[in-house]
Amino acid sequence: MEDYMQTRFVKDHFGGRAQNFVPLASGDWSKAYSFTLDGLEMVIRFGAYLDDFEKDRAMGAFSMATMPIPKVIEVGETENGFFAISERVQGEKHLDELDESELRIVLPQLFDALYELQKLDLSSTQEVGLWRPEGTGPSWGAELLSVAGPRERLAGWRERLNTSPREASIFDAGVLKLSKLAPQLPECRGIVHSDLLNRNVLVDNRKLTGVFDWGNAFYGDPLYDHAWFLYWWPWFPQWQGTDLHEILDRHWEKRGGQPEQMKDRLLCYLIHIGLDHIAYSAFRDRREDMRRNADQLLTYI
Repeated sequence: MEDYMQTRFVKDHFGGRAQNFVPLASGDWSKAYSFTLDGLEMVIRFGAYLDDFEKDRAMGAFSMATMPIPKVIEVGETENGFFAISERVQGEKHLDELDESELRIVLPQLFDALYELQKLDLSSTQEVGLWRPEGTGPSWGAELLSVAGPRERLAGWRERLNTSPREASIFDAGVLKLSKLAPQLPECRGIVHSDLLNRNVLVDNRKLTGVFDWGNAFYGDPLYDHAWFLYWWPWFPQWQGTDLHEILDRHWEKRGGQPEQMKDRLLCYLIHIGLDHIAYSAFRDRREDMRRNADQLLTYI
């Protein structure tokens, strides 16, 4: 029924200009479809949160040869939420699907592209969604600690977590640890994607062809995206023969050495990612994911 409604929306919106409407793999916050518009390949996504699509539209302006970001051509409202239409980027695989030999080539490209992104003038993104530059919101440490508070999208997450006393106890221990470390963090502000797995990076012939779905992005320490890979690395058995730390070390060697307080900063972000995903798993009632994230968080605290 949902697919029928989305198909009808596209037909009503574009008439005969739209053809070949096909469902794509979708995430928890939006549903995606491919179609052709005037013979050009497009993607339309439907979701409940306008900010997510506005972030994608803002980031499309910063597409680079080293980091292609699809251009969003229209954002609008439906009877049940919002939609965004973007150019479709092509690739034979998602980053998640690469084998070790491919990953060793592609991952340094991604880290390089993220580094170059921070050099651009991103001021036009400052009024979009959750993104706040330095000086216009809480301290960076306070932003991280808000992970323990109420959140609009995760209504009732704490009450659900409390039904699993062990995981709730680990969560609270993680918050305590983070509260001791976060005030010592430097105020580093850049664009963090914060979801570079989950089929959000496309690759073709061992080159990046698309980085999309910026709905989770925020202003914060760009090292957070490095911590993202460190955190999720154990969840990908096919990558365990690749030394991620070595890849990161080489990345910083090219730039004259590691950033200040790198070890402490990464530890804070690993704890934060664990906390965030315990809360998210509780909200979604994904008990096994909640347990696994709690087990991993224990290794950091």
